[in-house]
Amino acid sequence: MIRRGLKHLSRVSDVLFRTLRVERDITIFPDDVFLTSYPRSGNTWTRFLVGNLVYQQEAVTFLNVERLVPDMYKHSDHYLRNLPRPRILKSHECFDPRYKRIIYIVRDPRDVAVSNYHWEMKQHSMGDAYPIEKFVPRWMNAVYWGRLGSWDEHVTSWMSTRKDHPGFLLLRYEDMIADAKPELAKVSALFGFDPVPERLARAEELSAADRMRKLEKEQGAKWVQTRGTRQDKPFVRKAASGGWRATLPAECVSLIEKEWGHLMRTLGYPLSTELASEAPELTSLEK
Repeated sequence: MIRRGLKHLSRVSDVLFRTLRVERDITIFPDDVFLTSYPRSGNTWTRFLVGNLVYQQEAVTFLNVERLVPDMYKHSDHYLRNLPRPRILKSHECFDPRYKRIIYIVRDPRDVAVSNYHWEMKQHSMGDAYPIEKFVPRWMNAVYWGRLGSWDEHVTSWMSTRKDHPGFLLLRYEDMIADAKPELAKVSALFGFDPVPERLARAEELSAADRMRKLEKEQGAKWVQTRGTRQDKPFVRKAASGGWRATLPAECVSLIEKEWGHLMRTLGYPLSTELASEAPELTSLEK
């Protein structure tokens, strides 16, 4: 009996002080809003956009984002439970029925692949000489991200269970880059306030790529997400909407489209054969 009690106390300590990665055991409140996505789909940029939309008294930076829109993987349950409510939390989890209000960010998986490739380098997971042709098949394997599954499994887990449900908002990274204000108007509705044009424009301006790059140069070595990573490789980089066309080898494009083409079309991402007659188009906000 005593042994079981000690074991329970040990597990509680692990959850509270983040010695174990048990995200599905953290405390969740019914008024929470989760910014959820597959890794490298634009979640950090969305944290800036939503944070700058919701919080009018201060602009989001890399030094206060963990207080305003915290990453649930970087903090203890004790810290998260004591934040003002309603909380806005960053998550990469696949479908979780406890999430009642979700902003789900989706991005063209060909760009996601490129972004993940450079992120792994920044984290010292592999050297600059490691070929992307070897990385992409590994990254596509569901085992690569463990419980998160592959890109298509993650997206399907939310789309098949929450699409068209109240409290679920799907945002495409590409639509936000083209013009963030209409997408932020949808976010405003989720939070229950009027999409005042000046408020939308402020959020977009304060979340601009140039400002984020400037902040990263000043604060990147201190931010919990990047302080232990390579400082010579930027977090806010130039992998933009459509950037895969110039950087992703044809064999990688073919592999992604063969496996996930049906879902890509459903989400509005034409396959390369359908884009053959179009010129590559890059955007100004490149992450």
